[in-house]
Amino acid sequence: MNNPVLVADREQPSAAHGAVRLFNRFELKYIADRTLVARVRDEFSRVLTPDAHGVDGFYPVWSCYYDTPDLRFYWEKIDGERFRRKLRIRHYGPPETLTPDTPVWVEIKQRVNRATQKRRARLPYSEALRLCSGLEPQACDPGDERFVEEILVLVAQLRLIPVSVVGYVREAFLGAEEDGRLRVTVDSHIRGRDRDLDLGMPSENRFVVHPELSVMELKVNERVPYWLTECVARHNLQLVRLSKYCQSIEAYGRAPRSASHVPEE
Repeated sequence: MNNPVLVADREQPSAAHGAVRLFNRFELKYIADRTLVARVRDEFSRVLTPDAHGVDGFYPVWSCYYDTPDLRFYWEKIDGERFRRKLRIRHYGPPETLTPDTPVWVEIKQRVNRATQKRRARLPYSEALRLCSGLEPQACDPGDERFVEEILVLVAQLRLIPVSVVGYVREAFLGAEEDGRLRVTVDSHIRGRDRDLDLGMPSENRFVVHPELSVMELKVNERVPYWLTECVARHNLQLVRLSKYCQSIEAYGRAPRSASHVPEE
């Protein structure tokens, strides 16, 4: 197996901030209530380093997901396709801070067998909207050209449209080099909506996962450290196939609740 580099979700822009980032990783998801999250957090804090972003390690994440009119990407996830992907625009910060010039991520996240791959480029929000509507951005870094062309073709061929907005509060922890660049995230207050899909709009959202529950995710390059597998077993954490995007689709009645659906009420 190759040794890909795991890039933190809230990577800061560099001098070449427009360049496409590509990384592979394995992701394991678990559901935990507030009491369990508090217990696990105590163990994490002894070994892992809290993410320096946000306030006390917490920061909001908002994403607009694109799909076909018949929800092809949704059904590929539900059917467990070995190769599947999705397109989204992601903003790290509260909606009221988003302006047309705010840098956001345009991402293609895809699953290849068991590995998750993410390609993304950083663009001003207005340019990100333009790109995902099928129009070439007015300004594009030379390093982004192939990625931009891929998105334009994808949007045109599949007639992609925005279908859902999902937001949550994220707490993140980082592992040392010897832990294979481990990253652990805890996402809480997971909300969404199926209309008013501008990420900057102060629109009404509702919970798509029960507000007492959080999604805990382990993200690694190659292996989960032994101490962490022991922690998971000790707290009887159960592996789930949960997708926040799929939760939002089902919570709003766009598709029947699947076997992996986590109650939002």
